[in-house]
Amino acid sequence: MDTIDKTRLGRYGIWTFDFEDQPASLIRDSAQELDERGWPALWIPETEKREALTHAGFLLSATERITVLNGIAQIWAREARWTRAAALLLADAYPGRHVLGLGFGGGKPGAKPLQAMNDYLDALDGAPIPRLLAAYGPKMLELARDRSAGAHTYHVTPEHTAQAREILGDGPFLGVEHAVLFETDATKAREIARAHLHRYLTSKYNVAKYLRLGYTEADIDGGRGSDRLIDDLVFWGDLDTITGKLAAHVDAGADHVGVQVIGVEPGTSAMPHWRRLADALLPA
Repeated sequence: MDTIDKTRLGRYGIWTFDFEDQPASLIRDSAQELDERGWPALWIPETEKREALTHAGFLLSATERITVLNGIAQIWAREARWTRAAALLLADAYPGRHVLGLGFGGGKPGAKPLQAMNDYLDALDGAPIPRLLAAYGPKMLELARDRSAGAHTYHVTPEHTAQAREILGDGPFLGVEHAVLFETDATKAREIARAHLHRYLTSKYNVAKYLRLGYTEADIDGGRGSDRLIDDLVFWGDLDTITGKLAAHVDAGADHVGVQVIGVEPGTSAMPHWRRLADALLPA
């Protein structure tokens, strides 16, 4: 199990679902521009539209410097031995530029997340593959601390980031995703944010996560989300407002924040927003 070069990843990166709905030519062009603009990290999820390791390999082949992180590769999508084989090839072909993020994802009926992840990691042990675990609750964060290079969190608050850092300790990597929306009208912003968050606010696992953070069933509001919860999970407004709020994760102990721009029509590009963020967040 390799460690992660925190310096290489920088404070901020791009986290995106956008490539799930785009043709390969547009994905390639976007990844190359992100690389040329100096973005150090590009996080990608895994859906039915894109297979995680193939997707990572494609992005790595199209770029020269950027690090590609799976956020996440679902452990139920492939047996551990095939994940190991694919990740080893990427590590060999693109030294230091791929990080394997693993998560329970949707899981299997009756499966126990901690046991399933432990079993999966057993099959990866001994391979020089930098790996992270998607982790929210204390037990999974402890597993991330003890059996990986760190943790990746998704749709959480700076308060959760502080709690995660306390559990992980100083050494392990903590990569935090946060959604942002370039919309200054509160009504419009919350409407878009609610549509994005609905599936998470109707998922038992995610609801439990928010209740642990001190939100109430009234905040969940049957999946609609209170204004307070919506505003905490999606930072909306102008550039200065958004970047100021993102910095709270770093102040709370995050090593890196993956910025997910929402409110972009499927199949179109968030590149105009990524350019603005690059000017504001990346070193000159």
